[in-house]
Amino acid sequence: MILNASDLAWDESSGEDPTFPVDQLGNTPQYEVPPLTTWGVALCVSGTLIAGENAIVVTTILATPSLRAPVFLLLASLGLADLLAGVALILHFLFLFCVEPSDWSELLTSGLLVTSLTASLCSLMGVALDRYLSLSHALTYGSSQSRQRAAILLLLVWLGACIIGAGPAMGWHCLEEPTSCSVARPLTRTYLSLLCGGFLIVVVVTLQLYAGICRVARRHAHAIATQRHFLPSNQSYASKHGSGRGFSRLVLVLSVFVGCWMPFSLWGLLGDASSPPLYTYATLVPAAGSSLLNPILYSLRNKDIRKVLLHACCPHRFSHSAHTHYPVDV
Repeated sequence: MILNASDLAWDESSGEDPTFPVDQLGNTPQYEVPPLTTWGVALCVSGTLIAGENAIVVTTILATPSLRAPVFLLLASLGLADLLAGVALILHFLFLFCVEPSDWSELLTSGLLVTSLTASLCSLMGVALDRYLSLSHALTYGSSQSRQRAAILLLLVWLGACIIGAGPAMGWHCLEEPTSCSVARPLTRTYLSLLCGGFLIVVVVTLQLYAGICRVARRHAHAIATQRHFLPSNQSYASKHGSGRGFSRLVLVLSVFVGCWMPFSLWGLLGDASSPPLYTYATLVPAAGSSLLNPILYSLRNKDIRKVLLHACCPHRFSHSAHTHYPVDV
């Protein structure tokens, strides 16, 4: 889905594929692995970093009984999805530069990458929904009923992501009809258009949720300021207690979110098989790169997760004391 061996070895001027040369007797020699490129090295390194980083997050959450609030379930889902994205990148590198590629290897890597990116994007929407509910329903947040709803939501997210990711293996591919290919081979243009259209819907819904978070937070800040007898024209209570800092963090999160997902979603709708592959790489890399940034922007910013990690690294220096979970601090 990211890079094909044919893109590296195909010689359009001659119309022959040097990867499988045929001698004068008509015999096809053994497959020759294409030479390693800078793109290939970056692909392997980034996949390894993504997988390792998210494996730490998922292990930390699952191994800590105190991290069972709805937000941690969502962060574990996000980490697992990004972990699978890293694995997909590593497999793509192995199939491209280490072993002979085949139709099933392309379908496997593309299906795994579609599944992971779909689950990652939906988990990000779930995190935004959790933030909104933690502010608008603060009294009931974190109850057993909330955890059950979060678990059901994640079950639906992963079931839908697996069904969508199985599309290429179920026939939504262009291996037999190259003219129906999209900008991301072996996905068909119809399949990728539906996928990117769904991505855009999730992006818009997520932005609406964050807009609702801002409105609720502003009402809370105004109510607190009114109770403390602050005038609206003066410096607000929220600004004195770091709302400007929180707003800058929110702008950073939204900028990364839109910057990573919007380019490929639009390009998948507008491009076709005749489009330059460079544009596909330039838009797909940020979408995959979001898997590298998500643990930093979401999981590692949480105070409870940081405490667990610090205690695991330095058990004698940091005591694993009881702590209070702040659901909005994610």
